[in-house]
Amino acid sequence: MIGRRGQKDAVTSFKKQAPGTPWYLTGWLGFVLSAIILSFYSVVGGWILSYLIRSIGFKLSNSDDAFFGSLFNDLTMNTWEVIIAQGAFLLICILIISSGIQNGIEKASKWMMPILFLFFIVLAIRSMTLDGAMTGIKFMFVPDWSYLTGDTLLKALGQAFFSLSVGVAAMLTYASYLKKEVKLGSSAMNVAWMNIGISILAGLVIFPAVFALGFSPDQGPGLVFIIIPAVFQHIPFGAFFLIIFFILLLFATVTSAIAMLEIVVATAMKDKFEKRKKYAWLCGLGIFIIGIPSALSFGLLSDVKILDRSIFDFADYLTNSIGMPIGALLFSLFAGYQLKRAEQIDELPVKPWVFTIWRIAVRYVAPIAIIVVLYQGIKG
Repeated sequence: MIGRRGQKDAVTSFKKQAPGTPWYLTGWLGFVLSAIILSFYSVVGGWILSYLIRSIGFKLSNSDDAFFGSLFNDLTMNTWEVIIAQGAFLLICILIISSGIQNGIEKASKWMMPILFLFFIVLAIRSMTLDGAMTGIKFMFVPDWSYLTGDTLLKALGQAFFSLSVGVAAMLTYASYLKKEVKLGSSAMNVAWMNIGISILAGLVIFPAVFALGFSPDQGPGLVFIIIPAVFQHIPFGAFFLIIFFILLLFATVTSAIAMLEIVVATAMKDKFEKRKKYAWLCGLGIFIIGIPSALSFGLLSDVKILDRSIFDFADYLTNSIGMPIGALLFSLFAGYQLKRAEQIDELPVKPWVFTIWRIAVRYVAPIAIIVVLYQGIKG
């Protein structure tokens, strides 16, 4: 709503709709958060790229399960590999962003998302047909109510923030390119349902295979880089399916990363669209430099701690637990109180009862929920 009304980058959108007020700082907050998130997110993207290259070269085949634990540790501690891989991942994002919205982001998404969806279905079918896969399916879908606590609900909300890039001006930036005839309500629902659908498919790829082969599902990052490669060793044509898995993972990571980079580039270039390529390269280079300490925080800089966290973990904590909730709270308050009722209705022409629910949610429910998430993040 804010983005399409502004038709500009995040900072300019707020200045245009609330001139003479400090609301524009919300746009700058999104700019800073996006840059920091991409700086450490690109490190993970680099890991995925390294694993994909290894899998294509069949260097992950015919290895015992213990090999993958040492491989992940060796990779994250290898100074030059993590930096080069991070740079290569950002280079992919820069090339997409520098091509513009239609020729870059839209074209990449139109190709990547359907392929991502189809590959996930193929892998999910293969995973669910393994002997013992039903245990993993039950793990996903049969509720264990003992886990339904205030803490897990807040963690779920925090995960939703990160998954949907809420609070960093991602949707605002993309919405600034939308035409008036696009229905925001339908678009919002599509984003939510597609996110849920892909998440469920990803779970059906991972958990049935993990349980079928006797692994533990609580490995954190190790689930992707240690357990999953080991799982595919025990599946017929596993080396081939592992390549597909890391291609999928790279696609998913790139689509998120270009959203972050677009926020930074759009804010930096403002209306100078003819200089998009220049700003894409400058912003990408800047984020690469900022991300080097995160890349080295598992090896060369592993002894450096900020609030008892590694540089990588501190960047994650700062953005995910504090920055994104603050950004989301400001967006909610702006949309709920700064925009007039007539302006809200103009952007969201839905049935009166739907609009009423939305308005109550954005003015009262969302701010309270976000404050609780923020408190939990700071406390944690």
